[in-house]
Amino acid sequence: MTQPPAPAAVPLGAWLAERSDERLIRLLELRPDLAQPAPGSIAALAARAAARQSVKAATDQLDFLHLAVLDALLVLHAETAPVPVAKLVTLIGERATEQSVLAALDDLRERALVWGEGALRVSAEAAAGLPWYPGQVILEDVSRPAPEIADAIDALDEPQSELLNRLLMGSPVGRTRDAAPGAPPDRPVPRLLAAGLLRQVDEDTVILPRHVGQVLRGEEPGPAHLVPPDPVVSTTTAADTDASAAGAVLDLIREIELVLETLSATPVPELRSGGIGVREAKRLSKLTGIDEQRLGLVLEVCAAAGLIASGMPDPEPPDSSGPYWAPTVAADRFLETPTAARWQLLASTWLDLPARPGLIGSRGPDGKPYAALSDSLHSTAAPLDRRLLLELLAELPTGSGVDARHAAQALIWRRPRWAARLQPGPVGHLLSEAHAVGLIGRGALSTPARVLLADSPDAAIDAMTKVLPPPIDHFLVQADLTVVVPGPLQRDLAEQLATVATVESAGAAMVYRVSEQSIRHALDAGRTAGGMHSFFEKHSKTPVPQGLTYLINDVARRHGQLRVGMASSFVRCEDPTLLASAMAAPALEHLEVRLLAPTVAVSQVPIAEVLAALRRAGFAPAAEDSSGTIVDIRQRGARVPAPQQHRAFRSPPKPNQDTLAAVVSMLRRADFAPFANLRLDPAVAMALLQQAAMENKDVVIGYVDAAGVATQRVVRPLGVNGGQLVAWDETQGRPREFAVHRVTSVMSADAG
Repeated sequence: MTQPPAPAAVPLGAWLAERSDERLIRLLELRPDLAQPAPGSIAALAARAAARQSVKAATDQLDFLHLAVLDALLVLHAETAPVPVAKLVTLIGERATEQSVLAALDDLRERALVWGEGALRVSAEAAAGLPWYPGQVILEDVSRPAPEIADAIDALDEPQSELLNRLLMGSPVGRTRDAAPGAPPDRPVPRLLAAGLLRQVDEDTVILPRHVGQVLRGEEPGPAHLVPPDPVVSTTTAADTDASAAGAVLDLIREIELVLETLSATPVPELRSGGIGVREAKRLSKLTGIDEQRLGLVLEVCAAAGLIASGMPDPEPPDSSGPYWAPTVAADRFLETPTAARWQLLASTWLDLPARPGLIGSRGPDGKPYAALSDSLHSTAAPLDRRLLLELLAELPTGSGVDARHAAQALIWRRPRWAARLQPGPVGHLLSEAHAVGLIGRGALSTPARVLLADSPDAAIDAMTKVLPPPIDHFLVQADLTVVVPGPLQRDLAEQLATVATVESAGAAMVYRVSEQSIRHALDAGRTAGGMHSFFEKHSKTPVPQGLTYLINDVARRHGQLRVGMASSFVRCEDPTLLASAMAAPALEHLEVRLLAPTVAVSQVPIAEVLAALRRAGFAPAAEDSSGTIVDIRQRGARVPAPQQHRAFRSPPKPNQDTLAAVVSMLRRADFAPFANLRLDPAVAMALLQQAAMENKDVVIGYVDAAGVATQRVVRPLGVNGGQLVAWDETQGRPREFAVHRVTSVMSADAG
């Protein structure tokens, strides 16, 4: 029986020239770096497509199956000789169906990472696109679980551990005589081979299995199989998912309001190196009641949204010596915006946030802790990871929930080259943050998030409006003077309640507490006893406790008996005995208060200091203006005049169809043929010379030497490395070196 002829080798440039315009446009869409700047010829396009950096960029977008197909082709040496499709399918075997392998091949052809039809070729740089050493996947035994590998590693002695670490830190391939069958069995290499922690390639070569390396690095081993893993661990209804996400949105907005209020009252100094110091973060966490990890997320989102910024606030802090983190004027507009629109801003900001808040509190490679709002958190890859996670969730049935471990496995299968960033720890942070901003609920993607991912901001706002609980106009006053709010209050009602009560616990149902201090605060702000009685009677669904009525009346009766004005300031009181008692208080000694009349005293210190001193002494003074009307003189919140420019994530620009069509049209007009006598750029010359070296063919090169003399030489390329061509020169009978950038043309010695 006659053997079929060996498939012919087709150069990448010739194969691309035979593709239709639509296929070339599709290639430039999938690999936009090939069109920026536009190549001058098909040869230049082929050279770029085969270059190391372009191959690595293209393989970033490939899943485990696609990379495994490339791995198999490299095992079959498709970079040096064409490989029949049937041989590839046979090597992969039952690990994947023939249909899925052929579909992956079609996609790899579209990306020009593989070319040829019945006979397949790959670039010599294809191995650079794999996150493992060629053969580590397609020839690997995947039956051994991670705990078993970890136990075997723990049982190693020092020489064996050192050997594994050397292979882990450098190339996973090692050459040694101990790999031969007759090597002494007590040597480290034979013992590691027997333990399954090394694999023998031949009698002189061993390789560190991929899963063993992953366990040594502390990573989750995988992927193992050529079919995608199922990340779903729970299922729930869409309504339950949306309700959970809506509750998270309300919590986040409440926390942001609290942070803005706190920073407004006490701006936080910025470190010289940027960000907020550990002590200030702890103090802010204590003031707001938000744990430090979540506070870091709130601060990062607020800064990226322009709600807070670093600068000199107005009014300036008393001991101002540098920039402070404080709210911006945009924060005031944010507070007046409807809840759903606020969510859209926060969610969109988080999606494009070029930072990793999950690192806050942990320590970096230098041993220093990651600080909130510092440049150490910066990551241009963070937005890519977030969108990859949400795209995974969007493809699952509605209500399908995931956890960190299973989501990480699915994400690493989709993007093996990103595996270090997609371990369960970082993915767990992404899931927590996505829930905090209302994009997922109970591990599943929310309905508003699906709309937002479709690039429909207005529609997303409408979708969130539908799932948010409608604002209520009532609350429940308890006998212990707590006020239970069973849902989001109408904004004006919430502001009124915050004036007369303080938050005791937050959540889906918030609890406020009315106290003597909160009533005094309301009276300071200009509220009256009658107004507060009416407020509680109108909005409480439960009867107003008698204790609350007595408390309001008692505080109001004592409030304002002492009146403070300006001398710099003055204190007046209708009761001479009460005024005399106040003037004798130790807290007022340093204020130099002087009695002018039985009912009037003056001081040269500002009115705010007199008020504070009297309150520390246990009195309930009120401030008044020149007409005797009670006024609220509390310090207004600090604002940073203008937010600084904040880094924003921008995805690489993608050329439109018309632009790509024009590029392809230009390529068609160019005079292209393999080894044509053309003025070449170095990238094209390098690709053509590498091809000639692989095919062991003589070429005629145009060459300009250092003196500017142009000549033509017949040489046989031996290799191209570091911008230098090493070629056999027949006239001199020895190999010579040529600078590739001086090569002006390349053509086959057999042409003509």
